[in-house]
Amino acid sequence: QVQLVESGGGLVQPGGSLRLSCAASGSIFSFRPMGWYRQAPGKQRELVATITGGSSTNYADSVKGRFTISRDNAKNAVYLQMNSLKPEDTAVYYCKVNFPWAEYWGQGTQVTVSS
Repeated sequence: QVQLVESGGGLVQPGGSLRLSCAASGSIFSFRPMGWYRQAPGKQRELVATITGGSSTNYADSVKGRFTISRDNAKNAVYLQMNSLKPEDTAVYYCKVNFPWAEYWGQGTQVTVSS
């Protein structure tokens, strides 16, 4: 059974940094596209960043230059380094993995940017 567990969220002041982690288990993730998404209260879930099996990356315009997605295939993990955080980055952040037959989501981790 595929499982994704996010961690690393929390409360941070504007301009601060956080590093989110997503630990995957239950399958081979080395070549699967993975990504981070977020959902703020009252808004739809949106793409933050994605990374292919070959480590090509893609970012939402709102986070380009501030966030970095990376992966460690040996650890079945994907990370999101978030710098220069803004109040509008406040959301629940979710990890996702795509397989040909399905996509799987983690339970989410809350990120709150506030002074």
